[in-house]
Amino acid sequence: MKNLKDKKFLISGANGQLGKEFSRFFSLEQINYYSPDESVFDITDKEKTDKIISNYKPDYLLNCAAYNLVDNAEDDTALAFKINSDAPGLLAEKCKEKGIFLVHYSSDYVFDGTKGAPYSEKDSPNPLNVYGQSKLKGEKVIQEKLDDHLIFRMSWVIGPGQQNFLYKLSQWAQKNKELNISDDEISVPTFSADIVNLTLLSLGHNLRGLYHLVSSGYASRYELAKYYIEKTGLDTVVNPVSITTFNTKAQRPKFSAMSNKKLSDELRITIASWEESLDKYCKDNINE
Repeated sequence: MKNLKDKKFLISGANGQLGKEFSRFFSLEQINYYSPDESVFDITDKEKTDKIISNYKPDYLLNCAAYNLVDNAEDDTALAFKINSDAPGLLAEKCKEKGIFLVHYSSDYVFDGTKGAPYSEKDSPNPLNVYGQSKLKGEKVIQEKLDDHLIFRMSWVIGPGQQNFLYKLSQWAQKNKELNISDDEISVPTFSADIVNLTLLSLGHNLRGLYHLVSSGYASRYELAKYYIEKTGLDTVVNPVSITTFNTKAQRPKFSAMSNKKLSDELRITIASWEESLDKYCKDNINE
C-alpha cells in the first residue's frame, strides 16, 4: 500500500462538511495539504484555479466543492451545472496537464430510485432532477478528459457542523414535541469521517475509476431520525409520513441506496454500517 505521508493534497470546497473533515484529518496526521477558502479557490474561475494549482503543485486534488441545494437547482440550473459539471471539467484538464490525480465526489441522485434494490456501479443512471443531472454530467466530463481519477458517489453525507440532516433534525427536535419524517425516501446515511478514511485507503491502494462510497445497509429518513433521536435521548416523537407530504420543488428518488460491494471487495475490508458510524458520530460530536 502506498504511503501518502509525503504527498501534497489540494482541497477545493474548504468550507463544506467534507472539506473541513479532510482538513481536520490532515492536520492531525501532519499530512501536507492546502485548503484555501472558496473565495480564493473558486473552481468556476479558470484563472484562479490555474494559479493555485500551478503554485501549490499538489499530487492529489480533492474536489469537495459542489452545488448541493437540490430544490434551488431547479431554478438556478446554470449555476448548478457551472459548479457541478463545467468546473470539474476545468479541474480535469488542469490535472491532466500537470500530472495530478483528481478525486471527485458525486451523488446517489444520479439514479431515479425505481430499481427497488441497492444500485451498483454497473446500473444505468437516470437523474430525476437538475442537481442529479449536473452531478452526472460532472462524472462524464472527468471520465472523458482524465484517466488518473477517482469518482466516488455518496449519499446523505453527515459530518460535524450545521450542513446536514442530523443537525437540522436536532434543531427541529428542540422546538417540537412531534416531527413528521418521510418513511418512503430511502438511501444510505454516510459519515464524512468514513469518506475521508475510505478515500485515502483507496488512494493508498492505487484505485481508479468509479465507486460507490457509502456505509453498509440503508435506511429511510424516518428510520435514521428515529435511531438518532433515541441515541441522543431527545424527547421527541417521530411520525412516519410520505415524502409527498412535503411540497419540494425537485423530485427526489424514493430508493437511491447504493451498494459498496465493489469498493469493499477491492479494499478487502468490511465497511461499517450506518448505525455503527452514527454511534461513533454521536460519541465524537454530541456535547462538543
